[in-house]
Amino acid sequence: MTPTLGDQLAGLLASVYPNEDAEALADRLLGIMALAPDAPSPPAHANHWSERDVWMITYADTVQREGEKPLVTLRAFYREWLEDAINGIHILPFFPYSSDDGFSVMDYLAVNESHGDWSHIEAIAGEARLMADLVINHMSARSRWFENFRRRQHPGRTYFVEASPKDDLSAVVRPRTSPLLTPVQTDDGERHVWCTFSEDQVDLNFANPDVLAEFVGIVRAYLDHGISVFRLDAVAFLWKEVGTPCVHLRQTHELIRLLRLLIEHYRPDAIVITETNVPNRENLTYFGNANEAHLIYNFSLPPLLINTLVTGNCRHLKTWLMSMPPAQMGTTYLNFIASHDGIGLRPTDGLLDEEEKQRLINTLASFGGRVSHRRTADGQDQPYEINIALFDALSGTAAGGADHWQEARFVCAHTIMLALEGVPAFYLHSLLATPNDHERVAHTGRLRSINRSQWSVDVLGDRLRDPATVHHRVFNELKRRIGIRRRQPAFHPNATQFTLHLGLQVFGFWRQSLRRDQSVFCIHNVSDQTQSIALSDINLIGTDRWLDLLSGDRIEDLSGTLVLKPYQSVWLSNRA
Repeated sequence: MTPTLGDQLAGLLASVYPNEDAEALADRLLGIMALAPDAPSPPAHANHWSERDVWMITYADTVQREGEKPLVTLRAFYREWLEDAINGIHILPFFPYSSDDGFSVMDYLAVNESHGDWSHIEAIAGEARLMADLVINHMSARSRWFENFRRRQHPGRTYFVEASPKDDLSAVVRPRTSPLLTPVQTDDGERHVWCTFSEDQVDLNFANPDVLAEFVGIVRAYLDHGISVFRLDAVAFLWKEVGTPCVHLRQTHELIRLLRLLIEHYRPDAIVITETNVPNRENLTYFGNANEAHLIYNFSLPPLLINTLVTGNCRHLKTWLMSMPPAQMGTTYLNFIASHDGIGLRPTDGLLDEEEKQRLINTLASFGGRVSHRRTADGQDQPYEINIALFDALSGTAAGGADHWQEARFVCAHTIMLALEGVPAFYLHSLLATPNDHERVAHTGRLRSINRSQWSVDVLGDRLRDPATVHHRVFNELKRRIGIRRRQPAFHPNATQFTLHLGLQVFGFWRQSLRRDQSVFCIHNVSDQTQSIALSDINLIGTDRWLDLLSGDRIEDLSGTLVLKPYQSVWLSNRA
């Protein structure tokens, strides 16, 4: 007999909080979510996505118009330019914040009034699937909860993680070089709070079940405002135990399962995505047994794909792709090449050696990139991410420097992403071919600002209408390819995928639709030289008629040769 929702919830809570009354706590959480203990379960292993799903990642205020709330401007821009290509929008934290461009939240239940209000969020959610961040690991040091912590008042007094400078914290894994503990003066003396990311981002104490209850209430509020996709920000660091690495702990995985359980019982088509910027094998654990994240970010894809295109060699990308397990039904990958953050280097651990990583760093530095570091357990600072706009990251090659293939290389990168197993997500600045914003870095003093530009929507509209601009050319070609992708059953996020072996300069893989009625051979020249491959090496079925979906050209002679210009892609399909 399948356990009820109440039983499953109590079981998870007993595992996380062995000293609490698990049944009473389960009833409390069910009450917050307005769910019955025997609420019907959502279908198991259901795919809440298809080949038509393509996401956009953006800040609320990336596009702006004077005198207009940015969320209003964003909605209008989406409706004019992207509604026919993008059906999901991830709006990065749109709450009141004190630092880190939104990721130091002061109030989880308010919309930053400079962006708009909840009615604007709900309007966008009515037109596209909406993803929002649950910034669950930490909160602003300027929040009301933390002010109550200082005053030793509720709510907040016990909501943050404390530790002693005398504790052995040498094993703690974290992505920053700043001190882990920050001294804070409170009404009953000095205390040291845990700050994984910065002194303004104080880690929340999930060992206190009241904190969990607060976040369950926040989740319920987001669902009621139309948010159906939850990005669990920095969730890998959620649970702390002195003497451990404080990353990927058992309780963290249990809490993800618990949140998913409540979310999908409230809204069966809702999706949980974990943001865990860690080495690939560690990242894969967040699928659980198809009972934790519905989607995980494919964090190894950006650095490996960029490395492939600047070296003209796909060996590491191909090796990684062959090692990736097909996702179970009801789970899949979120594929991206750029985001609001930099190009992560930790996901290349075990995939690129140190010399190759340094060559990638040096190459992107020559294209205007900067490097952020993290501090390891032995006190050493190691490169953590490369901060650069993706368009400039693909300016040239490691061997030859900047060249005239930038646009072709950039489009090739996204063509590969569009065809891979999983759901593709475009950072808005990638769709727009936005270059490095060194001015913004100088203004904010933060390296990540290099790819967080802001556009006047009217200036941007003029650029997108002008065929002479790179923005027009890239935007329209990417939209064309997105449109082609969305019509192919073989590009369903869970369709079969096999890696092809076509040499080091040609990266290829085969996709087959879930009904096995469409095959697409995705073949990409990742070098700045023309490449030729024998069609016999691809093993096209002779009884089928083959068409390149991207160019419209038909393949008439299966014994012939496929000639690929630098950075050209072909999608050979046995159906139009």
